[in-house]
Amino acid sequence: MECHLMLALPILQLLLNHINPWTAAAASSSKLNTEYIMTSCSVTLYPKLCYNSLSIYAGKIKTSPKVLAHTALNVTLRATKATSAVIIRSSTAHGMKPIEVAATLDCVEEVSDALDELRKSIGELGNAVKGSRSFSFQISDIQTWVSAALTDEDTCMDGFDEPKLNGRVETIVRREITKIAHLTSNALALINNYASN
Repeated sequence: MECHLMLALPILQLLLNHINPWTAAAASSSKLNTEYIMTSCSVTLYPKLCYNSLSIYAGKIKTSPKVLAHTALNVTLRATKATSAVIIRSSTAHGMKPIEVAATLDCVEEVSDALDELRKSIGELGNAVKGSRSFSFQISDIQTWVSAALTDEDTCMDGFDEPKLNGRVETIVRREITKIAHLTSNALALINNYASN
């Protein structure tokens, strides 16, 4: 009986593969997609963050540099929206010094500007067609807007460089802004890579 079972298992496996040949192909495609993302993320300053934030979208990205850059921008936009909400909540914390309130409110404005620039970039990248006459102009606009978003994030951090600021709100804002600045930097690197290849 055990011998018959040992012979039946390989035959059963062959039948299952024949019935559903897509399983092996899908696994191979999935691996190719995640390897593509890992390789693409190697051009960024924060490759681990890049891979971790984008690999869950491997099925959507496949091996498309444009979809990869577009997805990176969307991930950055979502994270920036979440950061904005955290900073707005922090701006109403009790017991803050006036200088902390001012720095936090300035930061809220900078993050709002970054959100606008990221939205414009996402829209323009969606309309960009590689090889078209307007492509280089569109990419230039996108690079400018994403760079401006990065500058806005840095400007937010500058507001907390005062030696009198060293509290809980500053710690929260710095952590959140650092995260979105890294995501923004990665998105810009992927856009530059898409534009140049």
